[in-house]
Amino acid sequence: MRTARLRTVRPALWAGLATLAAGAVLCVAGWYGVSGERFAERQLPYLASCTVPGAALIVAGAVLLTYARSVLATSRVEELYELLVAGEPSAPPPATGPVATSDALLMIPGGTLWHRADCPLVAGRPEAVPADAGARADGGLRPCPVCEPPAEG
Repeated sequence: MRTARLRTVRPALWAGLATLAAGAVLCVAGWYGVSGERFAERQLPYLASCTVPGAALIVAGAVLLTYARSVLATSRVEELYELLVAGEPSAPPPATGPVATSDALLMIPGGTLWHRADCPLVAGRPEAVPADAGARADGGLRPCPVCEPPAEG
């Protein structure tokens, strides 16, 4: 069903643009005809044959463009939804190594914070090393505001 709707988008876009252009041409022709006539009774045919149908074509073209853009946006949202639903894992991936516990405290060399081992800022980073008590005690490191490790460990 989605592909059938997408097939209508390109023709609807082109039809909308063509309808808008035709309406604009008719409005300009009607304005040009009306501007050349001094009396209202001689201006009426230009209004009836060019300006009013031109305005109607402009409205129809705007409706076609709005339809085409909404179909395109709807199909994009459906495609993103399908990607999100298909991308959901049915089971968590298997662990490849030893699982770190939150009791272990880690730091990044040159960093200013110490973290729990399961903190998202250091989890899975190979450069993370155990935070020694000396670096924490001398004020060189502060506790991470994300994982809030214990002050003494």
